[in-house]
Amino acid sequence: MTRPLLIIFLTIFVNLVGFGIIIPLLPFYAETFGASPLAIGLLFAVFSVAQLVASPALGNLSDRYGRRPVLIFSLIGTVVSFVMMATAQSLVMLFVARIVDGLSGGNISTARAYVADVTEPKDRARAFGIIGVAFGLGFILGPAMGGLLSRISYTAPIWAAAAITLLAAIMAWAWLPETVHRTTASSGMPFRNLGTLLQRPGLRRVLVIDFFYWFSFAVFQTTFALFAARRFGFDAPQTGYLFAGFGVLGAVVQGVFIRPIVHRLGDKSTFMAGLIFTALGLVSATLSHSATLFVVALVPLALGIGFGHPTMSSLVSRAGRADEQGRVQGAAGAMESLGRALGPVWGNASLQRFGDSMPYLSAAACIGVTLLLSLTYSVTDAVETAPLTVDRV
Repeated sequence: MTRPLLIIFLTIFVNLVGFGIIIPLLPFYAETFGASPLAIGLLFAVFSVAQLVASPALGNLSDRYGRRPVLIFSLIGTVVSFVMMATAQSLVMLFVARIVDGLSGGNISTARAYVADVTEPKDRARAFGIIGVAFGLGFILGPAMGGLLSRISYTAPIWAAAAITLLAAIMAWAWLPETVHRTTASSGMPFRNLGTLLQRPGLRRVLVIDFFYWFSFAVFQTTFALFAARRFGFDAPQTGYLFAGFGVLGAVVQGVFIRPIVHRLGDKSTFMAGLIFTALGLVSATLSHSATLFVVALVPLALGIGFGHPTMSSLVSRAGRADEQGRVQGAAGAMESLGRALGPVWGNASLQRFGDSMPYLSAAACIGVTLLLSLTYSVTDAVETAPLTVDRV
C-alpha cells in the first residue's frame, strides 16, 4: 500500500469508527425524544438530502482547490454535528445536527476521488477494496464501541464519535498529501456540471445504477435497528454488536477476496455477483423468525455488500476521465445521497405502515432492478462517450 493510500485508509477508518458508533444508536436515541419510525427515517433522510445539495459543489471544489482542504472541512463539520447531537434537547435539534453533517459531508466522495487520483484504472477495484476494508473495520469497532458506551448513556457514544472524528481531521491535516494541481484543475458551476455529466449515456446509466444500489442499502441499514428490535427484541448494545459482526465479514471479503475475484471476473461481473448475494440475504432475513436464522441470513448479505461497495465505486471512477474525477465522484455522491434520502423514508414508513417484512422485500426488488440495469452496461462505452472538455463559466 502506498503512503497516500495508507493515510487515506487511516483517515477513513477513524472517520467511519465515529460514523459506525452513531448508526445503530440513532434510532434508539431519537425514540427518547418521542420519534416515530417515520420520523427516524426522516432523520436519516435529511442528512442525505443535505449531502445531495452539497456533494456536487464539494466535488467541484475538490477538483479546483484540492482534495485535502475539502476533506478536512467535511470532517470538522461532522465533529460540529456530533457535538450538536450530544447536547440536543429536542428532536428538532437532532434534525439540525444531521443537516449540518450532511452539508459538510463530502468526506467519502472526496476520499474516493483521491483514491482515483493516485491509482491506475486497472488497480482501482483493489484500491477501493482497501478503502472498503477501512469501512468494514470502522463498522466493526464503531458499533461495538457504541454498544459498550450506550450502557453508560446514549450521549456517551456520541461524544466518543466527536472525539474520534476530530482525530481523523487532525490526521488528514498533518499527513495527507495533496493530489490535485490547482493551476490545472478546472472550474465550473457544480450543478451545471452534474447536468452535463447526466447527458452522457454511459455515465447516466452507471449513476442510475448507483442510485438504486444505495437506495436498497439505505433501506436495509436504516431499518436494521427497528427490525431487530421489533422482531427479536434487540436493544442498542445488541444491535451494535451485531453490526460489528456484520462489519467483520465485510472487512474480510473486501480485504482478502475482492482482489482475486475482480482479477478473475472483472468489476462488472463481481458487482453483479454481489447483487445476487445481497438480494438472497435480504429475502432470507425477511423470512427469518429466530435470531439464529437472522444472523445466518446476514452472511450472504455481508458477502454481497463486500463485493458490491468497492466494485460500484470502481465502475463510477472508470466512467470518467482523470481530470474530472472530483465531478464524477460528486455526481455519484449526489445520486448516492438521493438514494440514501429516499431509502430511509420508504423503509421506515413501510415498516410502520405495512410491518417489518416490507422494507427488506422492497430493497430486494430494487436490487433486482439494479441487476437488470447492470446487464447491458459497458465501462468502455461510458468512457468513449466522454467529451474532451467540461462546460465552464
